Amino acid sequence: MKAVLCKAFGPAETLVLEEIASPEAKKNEVLLEVHAAGVNFPDTLIIEGKYQFKPPFPFSPGGEASGVVKAVGEKVSHLKVGDRVMALTGWGSFAEEVAVPGYNVMPVPASMDFASAAAFGMTYGTSMHALKQRANLQQGETLLVLGASGGVGLAAVEIGKAMGAKVIAAASSPEKLEVAKAAGADELINYSESNLKEEVKRLTGGQGADVIYDPVGGDLFDAAIRSIAWNGRLLVVGFASGRIPELPVNLTLLKGAAVVGVFWGAFAQRQPQDNAANFQQLFAWHAEGKLKPLVSQTFPLTQAADAINMLGQRKAVGKVVVKVR
Repeated sequence: MKAVLCKAFGPAETLVLEEIASPEAKKNEVLLEVHAAGVNFPDTLIIEGKYQFKPPFPFSPGGEASGVVKAVGEKVSHLKVGDRVMALTGWGSFAEEVAVPGYNVMPVPASMDFASAAAFGMTYGTSMHALKQRANLQQGETLLVLGASGGVGLAAVEIGKAMGAKVIAAASSPEKLEVAKAAGADELINYSESNLKEEVKRLTGGQGADVIYDPVGGDLFDAAIRSIAWNGRLLVVGFASGRIPELPVNLTLLKGAAVVGVFWGAFAQRQPQDNAANFQQLFAWHAEGKLKPLVSQTFPLTQAADAINMLGQRKAVGKVVVKVR
């Protein structure tokens, strides 16, 4: 099979496409014939040795995939050969086949095509876990989403609206904000032109945001924690800005606020039943038309490096997908 390989840590340009042996499914695994692979921010980190997991060389990047089950290990009972599925792989999806633990694979609705399925799992899974289990977002609360035009940001906008929140989308350009508006955002903030804290205060009548969804970190985190409401929850999702912020903890005391970590991959493994329930709700919202994954660009497997660079350079809107088949 063909696979994009990382043989040493470095930029995306050092990845190579080679023919390698197909993997075999172990007793608890599923062998997936990959049709499409979602591209996510961790892909930009894992190839440079900056992610929390460092796979042994050589490995393929790509943390999520959609496709058709080719083989099933004897301990996997909820799937069969021929099923259309999505999978959380961690790495390995930029290849024609990948072996995945059965608990990380789930059937996809007949209404969802492979590109949408590859764009769905990680972003919507992360944002649903963040807003439901970690923030306990309530109907009528105000949700501020930073980086609102990116994959997880757009998912948070849509899920926030589905949960009945007032959603303020914040992004760095008018074009990105238009994307968030189309996804249902009620209010927009261009933080490259205006003061985030002051705009949030203005839009909330001085109260601040009840829940803040932050996949960006850096300076935006610093401003966001100062615009949080009493009893607010700031969700730490990621650090796309490149700087991991430091928190003056007196700010949490003064606002009675909580800073809450979001690690969906660990949640999916530790609380599989809760994760499955989340996806049942997500699939229902998708069927109702409330969730519409935005796949802004697709790349063939031969151009996987270009797809990763789009995210690394923060040029991506919505989701970028590598079409393997």
